[in-house]
Amino acid sequence: MRVLFISFAVGLGVGRLNGHNKVKSPAPPIVALLGLLGRVLGEQFGIWIQAKKLDVSRAASVCLVGERYDRQHSSEAP
Repeated sequence: MRVLFISFAVGLGVGRLNGHNKVKSPAPPIVALLGLLGRVLGEQFGIWIQAKKLDVSRAASVCLVGERYDRQHSSEAP
């Protein structure tokens, strides 16, 4: 909770400085919010991958070849 409050306070401070110096926001609000949403979703996706212990390189190679990822990798030919 403390981190959220600090983040909010810093955001208010930067917004106040921008308003005082008559500097416009670097992005329209909707663009900024979508960027934040992307960051949050990306962070959660990274945590999910670590929790599942997925082998991302193997998943990517399986996707390129067109096989199923959940099938056990074996050296035998089918």
